[in-house]
Amino acid sequence: MDRYLVFGHPVRHSKSPFIHTLFARQTQQELEYGLAEPAVDEFAHALQVFFAQGGKGCNVTVPFKEQAFTLVDRLSPRAKRAGAVNTIKLTDDGVLLGDNTDGAGLVADLKSHGVTLADSRILLLGAGGAARGALAPLLAELPSELVIANRTHTKAQQLATEFHDLGPVTAQTYEQLAGPFDLVINSTSASLQGELPPLAPALIHTDIAIYDMMYGASDTAFISWAKQHGARQTMDGLGMLVEQAAEAFTVWRGIRPGTKQVLRELKRNLGVI
Repeated sequence: MDRYLVFGHPVRHSKSPFIHTLFARQTQQELEYGLAEPAVDEFAHALQVFFAQGGKGCNVTVPFKEQAFTLVDRLSPRAKRAGAVNTIKLTDDGVLLGDNTDGAGLVADLKSHGVTLADSRILLLGAGGAARGALAPLLAELPSELVIANRTHTKAQQLATEFHDLGPVTAQTYEQLAGPFDLVINSTSASLQGELPPLAPALIHTDIAIYDMMYGASDTAFISWAKQHGARQTMDGLGMLVEQAAEAFTVWRGIRPGTKQVLRELKRNLGVI
């Protein structure tokens, strides 16, 4: 039976085995999907052993995405742009192909919620790996402007410069931000600690769409804050998790699973509904 894994540290909390098991059942694909949590300095060896023992593909999560970028034989165009790999496939000719499905998953989830990206003004909070993976797919949707804001302004500037050839992307400090924005995406991990990015409440209005890449059984700190200040459309990253997994499954198996029922099952599993 074909074997797949998710590598991360920590990774025991991961819902990827749950999601991919449902995908396999839905598409009648025979595979098994497990977890691997090597020590931070043992990822390269663990990856090598997994494929040497017949592994067919894997997902890669924090903190190994940038390292995976350097370990594969070939990169997809979107992985090159992201500078990180979250999906690896062993091709029929024995090549390790690195891909990045995070940005595609984000865009698919936004569209499933009816969010219009074309001609919209988007604010992206954070300038780390999650932001980097999202930029090219977001800019491909032709927004009127995409503004990056980050606590370390130089990192935001570097990202804006790097992706400027793809569309109207700029960097601003949190103090410089001026609305209105149509969509705010929080790519920072602040919500994991119950913290907030230093965003002015005045930027929130009733017609804005708020997206937090983090998720949990209840509203994240950022979503709770946005609701308190009048945002009516708020979304967490659970749908993105399922959509990027569907994209990875398609890379591996050549068949795209449906996501709506799997997302409902995942929410039940987490106690969200």
